[in-house]
Amino acid sequence: MTSQLHTVEFTEVCWLYSGKGAWYFVTLPTDCAAEITFFSKARNGGKRTGWGSVKVTAQIGKTVWQTSLFPDSKNKSYVLPLKAAVRKAENIVPNSPVKVRVSMPMP
Repeated sequence: MTSQLHTVEFTEVCWLYSGKGAWYFVTLPTDCAAEITFFSKARNGGKRTGWGSVKVTAQIGKTVWQTSLFPDSKNKSYVLPLKAAVRKAENIVPNSPVKVRVSMPMP
């Protein structure tokens, strides 16, 4: 039996974290973040997970990977971390637009 997935797609600019380490992120648009929050709460019975993170399947170009979205209270959204293997495979550099697909199982 396969579960249905809720998917959001968007294009946003990749940015480099200014603190320690060279972490790259994409911030989800607030409407996409609202959808993710709704389905995450429904799936978890209204309970928050550790640090408010949400497990998802992400896709950029042909690269698909399992990851987590992390809440960004400043922007009232989530951020998607882009690991080095994804950045290299898809030629992602800071300040470039990135087309992203994020999926999660529906409740």
